[in-house]
Amino acid sequence: MPPGGMSSGLSTPLRALKRVIFLVREKTIRRPSVREVSYDQRHWDILREKRAEAIALMKRLRHFEPVVHGSLARGDVHAGSDIDIVLLQEVPSYAVEIALGSHTMRREIVQATPWHLIKGQIYIHEDVSVTFPLVKPSPLEEQFYYFGGCLDLDRLEAGERTSGIDKRLMLIEPTERGHVEYSVIGREASAAKKVGVSLQMVKERVDVLTRRDRVGRTGIYLRRILEPDQSFEDVLRDLASRDPNLKRRVAKL
Repeated sequence: MPPGGMSSGLSTPLRALKRVIFLVREKTIRRPSVREVSYDQRHWDILREKRAEAIALMKRLRHFEPVVHGSLARGDVHAGSDIDIVLLQEVPSYAVEIALGSHTMRREIVQATPWHLIKGQIYIHEDVSVTFPLVKPSPLEEQFYYFGGCLDLDRLEAGERTSGIDKRLMLIEPTERGHVEYSVIGREASAAKKVGVSLQMVKERVDVLTRRDRVGRTGIYLRRILEPDQSFEDVLRDLASRDPNLKRRVAKL
């Protein structure tokens, strides 16, 4: 059992295991074998500290059923890992801001591409943010967070970790000593079952991330930082009045 009583809830694969030192990489990996990663005491300390900060923030947002997303849910953190708190359903932005109080550094509207979800993001610090949809998410857009792994407040407080797929397209499965990982490329169907999303979701992310390796990042379609007296909804309506791509998504806002 790792320090702090965190449990994986998953059994360790019985074959093709190899201990390695955990390295943070962003490029996708096509390694066919499974490898085991053991965490040292510093790793467990970082995980515990970041989770404590996430829990304190999620308690403020409890009524909105927040989840923590990514490496903090999976457990494969490092000192520079972000704390990403996500609200999966539409919530009035003022309600989120009231719950957070004065704990706000920056507010912005973000859309990755013209056909992706339009989101509000409130930054508490540069590496701590709360994200919520500004329009109704499609079923596939809701699955995005489960693809990377997410936990609700109760499971986070219980010290659980969950499987998820990172930006290298490696499936991370927690174990008592750390995690095992392997590439989902060529294993899309089994990976989808592991993380509880559709095969379409996995194939889409594989396509996006492998294309990014080939051509590089193409930038964000929309990133608008809000002034202190501006609301998310008002700014989005104004932007949509001048952008047909946005107008299609906010027609019912």
